Amino acid sequence: MSLTRPQNRLYMAAQVRELDRLAIEEHGIEGFELMMRAAHAAFEVLKRQWAHANKILLVCGSGNNGGDGYLLASLALQAGIKVNLIDAADIKNLKDDAARAHQHWLQAGGKGWSLSRINDDLFDVDVIVDALLGTGLQRPVSGDWAQLISRINAAHRPVLAIDIASGLNADTGQVMGVAVTADVTISFIGLKRGLFTASGTGISGKVLFNDLDVPPGVYDQITPATSIIDDAERQQLLTPRTADCHKGDCGHVLLVGGNTGMAGAIQMAALAAARTGAGLVSIATRRAHALQITTACPGLMAHAVESIEALQPLIQRADVIAIGPGLGQDAWANMVLDQVLGSGLPQVIDADGLNLLAIKLLQHNRWILTPHPAEAARLLQCSTADVQSDRFTAVADMASQYGGVVVLKGNGTLISESGDDKTWLCRQGNPGMASAGMGDVLTGIIAALVGQGLSLAESARLGVYIHANAADSASIDGQRGLLATDLLPAIRQWVNP
Repeated sequence: MSLTRPQNRLYMAAQVRELDRLAIEEHGIEGFELMMRAAHAAFEVLKRQWAHANKILLVCGSGNNGGDGYLLASLALQAGIKVNLIDAADIKNLKDDAARAHQHWLQAGGKGWSLSRINDDLFDVDVIVDALLGTGLQRPVSGDWAQLISRINAAHRPVLAIDIASGLNADTGQVMGVAVTADVTISFIGLKRGLFTASGTGISGKVLFNDLDVPPGVYDQITPATSIIDDAERQQLLTPRTADCHKGDCGHVLLVGGNTGMAGAIQMAALAAARTGAGLVSIATRRAHALQITTACPGLMAHAVESIEALQPLIQRADVIAIGPGLGQDAWANMVLDQVLGSGLPQVIDADGLNLLAIKLLQHNRWILTPHPAEAARLLQCSTADVQSDRFTAVADMASQYGGVVVLKGNGTLISESGDDKTWLCRQGNPGMASAGMGDVLTGIIAALVGQGLSLAESARLGVYIHANAADSASIDGQRGLLATDLLPAIRQWVNP
């Protein structure tokens, strides 16, 4: 799928700096001109978001981010807004465009307060503008600047972050010790991927984008590190069915799981597969559950499987197998997993299927793995904190180590395919999804898409997108108390564009 809009591209900080350099050196746009454009764009956001703001606080650092802040402060002052400004850095050390921006601020009649002179009265404003730290932060914030960030957060005022919230790692979305919590972030030239995963979404607030009128040719020279899944792919892949379509054309999904006492997980996965449009949905489960599932859901074909001989005929009739929901880790779980892994069919592996796979340490390109951070940590033999500290590296490492396609679930779900340097990110979804069974529903959705003829990578991306949007649709009455089964009716809405 071609992505031509910068809003769908996510970059690493070094890539954005390169975009900036290309705009300056190859297209003749002065750095100070870009800085002025950024200030105007941020000021327009300030006026639009907080139209009645009469008094603001600017917190300016030493780099270009601070320069943007000084120019925005000048615009606000000229517009009749009262401006408090904190010079967080020693103004004698400002260089190049940042020094020029500071001089512009002084010429506009502005003055600043150094860190040693700040007091609580400075924070008694309508809006705080964070222009302290930019995208180059690589070590934890400490000392006076850490205390300043804490004071910004403690002021409980609306915050506009310039380019990125100070203290947030632009590449990973990790908080570097302490970070400003913004209500709105206005990002320039290229969207930074750390804004949209891990802590980035909560820290950044509403993210807006302005390309500062950088020529389109600049973007053709840099391949984005990550792309956002958008609705164009859904429209492209989920074409209307032909009039003579029958269930055999729509894929036979086999779901394996539901060990003793865990029938609900495999049942939810199967229902999700059916709602996503699978022509036939079969379940291989323990004998104790087969009858109750069939009785509760007549459209599902639940089979009692206690042996290899009972499982093999089901595998032979399937187009794709999903395994893991309610699987457990006992002898039965290992038996059915070994048969699935040896089937040669496309596979979606989740939950205890992943926990067992972490022990087996296999690799092939026929599967989609869908770990949450704790399962990812077991697959990578590291800690959950390690995974969350750099989710992009974690998902790429799993794809490299295990092959196939990997979906790293969580805030800003990521998708990576073995052999492909690009990562995909889903912006949709909400905290209501932090409830049991959500992953089981995703497993069923993805498996149904594979069964309908999409590639593994397409199925993973589109499945994550449908799942997240269904959760957003289902949470219209509130996120707290959202159940996995609440997504089932909404899935139909998102598979019928």
